Amino acid sequence: MYLEPALTLRAAFMGSPDFAVSSLHAVAAVCDLRAVVCQPDRPAGRGRKLRPPAVKVAAEPLGVPIIQPTKMKDGTLRDALATHDLDLIVVTAFGRILPKDILELPRLGCINVHASLLPRWRGAAPIQRAVLAGDPTTGVAIMRMEEGLDTGPIYRMVETPIEGHETSGMLFERLAVLGGDVLRETLETFESVGEPAVQDDALVTHAAMLSKAEGAVDWSQPAQRVVDHVRGMDPWPCAFSTRGDLVMKLYGASLSELPTDAPGTVLGVDERGLHVACGTGAICLAQLQPAGKKRMSAHAYAAGRAFADGERLGA
Repeated sequence: MYLEPALTLRAAFMGSPDFAVSSLHAVAAVCDLRAVVCQPDRPAGRGRKLRPPAVKVAAEPLGVPIIQPTKMKDGTLRDALATHDLDLIVVTAFGRILPKDILELPRLGCINVHASLLPRWRGAAPIQRAVLAGDPTTGVAIMRMEEGLDTGPIYRMVETPIEGHETSGMLFERLAVLGGDVLRETLETFESVGEPAVQDDALVTHAAMLSKAEGAVDWSQPAQRVVDHVRGMDPWPCAFSTRGDLVMKLYGASLSELPTDAPGTVLGVDERGLHVACGTGAICLAQLQPAGKKRMSAHAYAAGRAFADGERLGA
């Protein structure tokens, strides 16, 4: 008996950085991908040459229209997308707030891949904030988009542990893949998934964008908090501390078992790294990067510029 094939969702994808590429591939695999929207090319590197966003590079071989709007509210983007008779718009790390006319355009609305267990960590930096807070778990959520920031109801959410050694950069890579997998599974049965679950506003926490100033280490904090801080700030903006007038970026933090001292005191250097006292306990830093220099092992750095007995960082 001949069976009519299932209808394929006509979809557009909106995203920009590396994190969104796995989601783009998921949409292309499951849906009739009609268009891709990403941020404009931006100057980057020492030569300040225009560099396309990762999603644009990944979308070019797919042979679909690529739209890079400079404005979101003048109706131009809405008109361009309207020509595709969309069932759905999928958004992952697009980097701009969608206006109402875009949210209301597709037949089934807009859905978003968000890298947290909503309503925890709504906002721009959910991965970094989860690591900085020492959260034991995180995940990805597929939600229906509303005009509020990450306020929409949830279609599906998948949890994953945060490993004790994971930096924000490591977790970015893992959640990008997980997000694409969960999105694909959701899209395959999207028109039969039912109504999404409303978020509990009593449990909301906000994930504000990071600033360079936040990278400064507060050595008066407990050792585990300092470890989480170094992990959470890696790869940007990077945790840092001062050594006299010198600023050093800090990498590869773990707990140290050495007897502690006043916060910021250098306790010693060995093959494992630089051991530094905290408010309670101590940490070990595997790598350092002095301003204007390459990143290197703490042991190699100390071999060329030894630490004095009782020397303190961040003083």
